[in-house]
Amino acid sequence: QQRVAIARALAISPRLMLFDEPTSALDPELVAEVLAVIRRLAEAGMTMMVVTHEVRFAREVADRVVFMDDGQIVEEGTPAEVIDRPRQERTQRFLRLVENDEPLDVS
Repeated sequence: QQRVAIARALAISPRLMLFDEPTSALDPELVAEVLAVIRRLAEAGMTMMVVTHEVRFAREVADRVVFMDDGQIVEEGTPAEVIDRPRQERTQRFLRLVENDEPLDVS
């Protein structure tokens, strides 16, 4: 359904595509397919805003990354700046959790 929704949206030749967690309830095979479609759009020069927890994908495809917490921008910059060398402790903590599948400390 995600691919169909993307195709429908592209039918009107938008200047910008917005994706809000496009892979969030998909099985792993469909996740790969949807990410491949978004990657092809990026390679074709489509301007997109993608809300995602797919950090590796964002690192590979994004021109800019914005990390937000509780509706506030914590850090923004290139993927190298925000994902590879985050300055803010909150960003660092989030990336450790998603990249290493560490358990969340709720204490």
